[in-house]
Amino acid sequence: MKKENGFTLIEMLIVLLVISVLLLITIPNVTKHNASIQEKGCEGLINMVQAQVSAYEIDNKKTPTQAELVSDGYLRAAQTCPDGSSIVISADGEVTKGAEPTGS
Repeated sequence: MKKENGFTLIEMLIVLLVISVLLLITIPNVTKHNASIQEKGCEGLINMVQAQVSAYEIDNKKTPTQAELVSDGYLRAAQTCPDGSSIVISADGEVTKGAEPTGS
């Protein structure tokens, strides 16, 4: 009889088991850090908008709205955080994270 080279069914099952265990360890860590990554992105975006508000105030001697920042070229578009939260500019020029979107 001729001996065939290849993987047996048991060897393939062991490989699939190892891959499954690695995925079970990796996926929860990635999803756990997703909220942290979005929060850091929002903080960075707020800092950038705050810098543009300061630049507008220096140039125009008044506090802008987001629409004025966009129309005057300080921002390309109205900004929202990665999680969908709005960015709010107060009357005194302070930029903060607004309400988070509702729904699913």
